[in-house]
Amino acid sequence: MSAPPEATAPRVLLLYTPTSYRATAFIAAAERLGLDVVHGMDTPEPLASHWGLPVALDFARPEEAIARIGALHAEHPFAAVLAVDDGATLLAVEVSAALGLPHNDPASALAARDKWEMRQRLAAAKVPVPAFRRYPLDADPAAIADDQHYPCVVKPLRLSGSRGVIRADDADAFVAAWERTRRIIESEGANGEPALLVESYLPGVEVAVEGLLTGGKLRLLAIFDKPDPLEGPFFEETIYVTPSRLPPGMQAEIAARTAQAAAAVGLREGPVHAELRINAAGVWPIELAGRSIGGLCSSVLEFGVGIGLEELILRHAVGWPLPATAREHHGAGVMMIPIPRGGMLRGVEGVAEACAEPGVTGVEITARVNHPVTPLPEGSSYLGFIFARTDSPAAAEAALRAAHARLRFRIEPTIGLTLIP
Repeated sequence: MSAPPEATAPRVLLLYTPTSYRATAFIAAAERLGLDVVHGMDTPEPLASHWGLPVALDFARPEEAIARIGALHAEHPFAAVLAVDDGATLLAVEVSAALGLPHNDPASALAARDKWEMRQRLAAAKVPVPAFRRYPLDADPAAIADDQHYPCVVKPLRLSGSRGVIRADDADAFVAAWERTRRIIESEGANGEPALLVESYLPGVEVAVEGLLTGGKLRLLAIFDKPDPLEGPFFEETIYVTPSRLPPGMQAEIAARTAQAAAAVGLREGPVHAELRINAAGVWPIELAGRSIGGLCSSVLEFGVGIGLEELILRHAVGWPLPATAREHHGAGVMMIPIPRGGMLRGVEGVAEACAEPGVTGVEITARVNHPVTPLPEGSSYLGFIFARTDSPAAAEAALRAAHARLRFRIEPTIGLTLIP
């Protein structure tokens, strides 16, 4: 669906980092809608000029970024400022507030990025959360190991994609998990994280929810099942399948809990991506982000007649009417191809065979050959993505697994460089 006939190309600023998987999809969607897109990348000016990008920003210096964007807005106003990925969400909110555009409260946006702030807000609103405590990053884990209830999970406050998230089943494992997570945080320059979060491990199945908030009201777009168990010690996500195979009543409870969590955190506008666990005690929000689903996963979502998730988000951002968001009840799924071990990726074989599997619509290898790859919990990316569309969710899952079995990755140990195990 294209732009409304009366539309006059609203100007949209897209904020993203150089490593974003999501920028391409948003740029393509904006072009389909006929929007006037300005790119704001977290990158030095010389590189931005080399890539032909008009706006180079330093996301770590928000005041300078806001001033530069404000000057551009004064020359030619923006209709919306949109964060493409996690790294841009806080700046997008601050810019929108400064320009008088619709936005979430900055403190709420921070709570959606910081696990400690999120847990506090959820608990205060009586949304079910696991027991949690925050400790200084330089604390001695051996001195507090006996204070924990096992199993527990050690987490960074702000890293995304399950980086640094490690389960510990006893005191020795807790000390090891703490030290490993601390090293990961320090490798990022601490990233403004002077502390670690420790919380009780929640058993159960996990789902992901995609939604869109308008004035605090949640429009449910999709529930993804995660059929692979996420039990630790690391929590690498692999397969997402939709529509969910959970009973309708449970799906309604998941939607209601997501809306409750968004309200507790204070999010009121824009996309929401949530992760929830379901067990005998109920539905538990694990994560809640004020952005859309990561990686290339959104490509399996289609609304109405060929409308993608990014088009919905952009339409909402510029204030255009939203089309119907009902989806056909066929199966669709994506596999985020895990990195089995660290080393140098030398080659990928079997892509043609994987693509030939019934139901598979594409295989995209995003890892670069002859470059190092690092698995979780240290790594922050995947080897690539497999996509499937079939007549049922079960068939989509089977197609993804069959395609993955066709792929062969040649990963050699890195000589002369010590990799974190």
